[in-house]
Amino acid sequence: MNFIGIIPARFQSTRFPGKPLAILDGKPIVQWVYENARKALDEVYVATDDQRIFRAVEAFGGKAVFTSAHHQSGTDRCAEAAAELAKKRKVDVVVNIQGDEPFIRPEQIESLKTCFNSAETEIATLIKPISNIAEITNINRPKVVINKSQEAMYFSRSPIPFVRGSNPEDWLARQTFYSHVGMYAYRFDVLLELTKLPVGLLESAESLEQLRWLENGYRIKTAQTHFENIGIDTPEDLEEAVKFLKR
Repeated sequence: MNFIGIIPARFQSTRFPGKPLAILDGKPIVQWVYENARKALDEVYVATDDQRIFRAVEAFGGKAVFTSAHHQSGTDRCAEAAAELAKKRKVDVVVNIQGDEPFIRPEQIESLKTCFNSAETEIATLIKPISNIAEITNINRPKVVINKSQEAMYFSRSPIPFVRGSNPEDWLARQTFYSHVGMYAYRFDVLLELTKLPVGLLESAESLEQLRWLENGYRIKTAQTHFENIGIDTPEDLEEAVKFLKR
């Protein structure tokens, strides 16, 4: 099976313009992501609409693909890049790697790849067991509940499941909670189908793109990770990443 990694990267960001090219310990963030992804994937491409990012990727020896500047999501950008790459090579599964997580672990990508050992897997993503109550109530950390087949049933910014008859501080002793780690892999044909779906009611309510897929009957296989990724959304996050490296 042929896996291709795609890192969506745009220069314009409301909270951190030029984020992919911000320097972390001597290297741009996008280079950290690319090099870690390459430890698990033979082919990795940065998908961007910006000439500066394209040139930076080529400068460190990476591969890049130009995409439209009008995409609403990283999924849409991945789909365009994958469709272009599929004209010249066989693409079975596309791994969508967040461009703002420089410490992504190769083991996490390998876990996603393993999900596709089953011919029934359409989409795969990562989940992580939650170990503190603050994370359960953090609306910026989406939660997920899964069925016995390890498939996602629902994602929410609210605590799910709600443990009736128990104080929130006791919930972790009563129930296993999972947070969602936003890395995906899709079968190529499924990825192209996803980009044609209209925005759904649940997605609009929670502002979580993956709910659109569930609303339309797609199945999302989950794999567990115990590694904590550090996303960089602001200049302050970059400072924390520098401290993390020093530790």
